[in-house]
Amino acid sequence: MIKEERLESKLKSGKRLSKLDAPKEINSNEYVLKDNDFIVSKTDPKGYITYCNRIFVEAAGWSRFELIGANHNIIRHPHMPKIAFKILWDLIQSKKEFFGFVKNLRKNGGFYWVFAYITPDLDLNGNIVGYTSFRKKPNTEGVRQIEPIYKELLEAEKRGGIAESYELLKKLLSANDENVIEKYHKLVFDLQKGI
Repeated sequence: MIKEERLESKLKSGKRLSKLDAPKEINSNEYVLKDNDFIVSKTDPKGYITYCNRIFVEAAGWSRFELIGANHNIIRHPHMPKIAFKILWDLIQSKKEFFGFVKNLRKNGGFYWVFAYITPDLDLNGNIVGYTSFRKKPNTEGVRQIEPIYKELLEAEKRGGIAESYELLKKLLSANDENVIEKYHKLVFDLQKGI
């Protein structure tokens, strides 16, 4: 249970919300995006939210006031394997794009799935000045197929950390260090297309 008074006090003192402020008790209440919903958010280079649209506010369940300035990891669901976010950050910090299925945590402890596209924002000199994320409703069958994969990766992380989940991901994709990202994105695109 989130203590609203504590959040309000933290925000009034000028502090930012983070993963530490996310609900600790999760539940199985799912918020399902509508077919035409399109979530947009922007962050600074450290992942602090600088913009969020109305659909993001509705899906996440946090107010716009709470989200602006918060670290994007406030919506990170504990069912998501860390390797997915390592791949995400490695790509976007290398000025590349990330695509993936992401289970997000709502303020009420529920969740919502998205098909995410995240890209770095560059200035005229090619420096990263932030990141923009677009999310839409994922293919339901794709979610059904990726969920057990994420569960396996999480179990691997519990056994041997992120290194073990990375090795498992390569094995699941029949990939090596050189083509694991390519194969990961192919899997994601195929699942979103329903292939």
